[in-house]
Amino acid sequence: MNETLKRGISGAIYIILLLASILYSTESFFILFGIFLIITVYEFCNLIQIHKLLPILFGTVLYSIVTLVSHYNKITTDTINQLFNTDLEISINIQQLDVVLLVVALVISIKCILFLFYDNIQKISTSSKYLYLLGYIILPFIFITKISFGINDYNPKIIIGLFILIWTNDTFAYIVGKSIGRNKLFEKISPKKTIEGFFGGIVFAVVAGYLISKYYIRANPQFSDRSVLIWTSIAVIVGIVGTIGDLIESKFKRIAGVKDSGSIMPGHGGILDRLDSVIFVAPIIFLFYQILNYVS
Repeated sequence: MNETLKRGISGAIYIILLLASILYSTESFFILFGIFLIITVYEFCNLIQIHKLLPILFGTVLYSIVTLVSHYNKITTDTINQLFNTDLEISINIQQLDVVLLVVALVISIKCILFLFYDNIQKISTSSKYLYLLGYIILPFIFITKISFGINDYNPKIIIGLFILIWTNDTFAYIVGKSIGRNKLFEKISPKKTIEGFFGGIVFAVVAGYLISKYYIRANPQFSDRSVLIWTSIAVIVGIVGTIGDLIESKFKRIAGVKDSGSIMPGHGGILDRLDSVIFVAPIIFLFYQILNYVS
């Protein structure tokens, strides 16, 4: 089969599956990203050369527990009471749990950035491998599910809007870089990325953020200007932080001596190759939402 056709078919299947699961129900969204988490942990373990079974089990259990506790707190409480035949009022402080997970994710994100820009060592220590696995892979999937709830209930438009921004940034960074790119962004890690493409991606992502806020999210007219500011700000975050996330994955692949993280998507590589931007962006976007909520 023609490589371009193969790439187009696998990409279309990925997008249809993604959008269908997000739009169908909260549960289908959680399940799909749980599956993505398992595949991504598997791929990342291959990259950094550690055993896969325990990380997959740990990631799956942590993702499941935090998702249940965060979004089905009452159901979880009722189930525990039934199991132990009690009438106790079990109160789990979700906000404290979120803060702890967010701090861990952000600290490891900073470690990832230091690893990208300042760490010339081509061999990663065992302790660092497991830290990266936790903060760069597992926790971001948890924050992707949390972002989808915004401030209130599950809103598929939020997560779809985020993916639109990421796809817009990636697409136009490539187009602008291919057309007028002359200056390399970070040649030793990603030779094809250019400074012109980087800024081009951000500009078009901001335009997409404006259009999302005006015609897709459609906030209450009295909050229209605030919605535009929020989504254009998210676009800038996506453009900058998403690119860093992409570069970090490129460094892991360069150290491993491979082109792609996996082969599950013909012509595209692995699931980590498709989600490297969004998983690095997710904790930052969640923090951004918490700051907005606190300020308002």
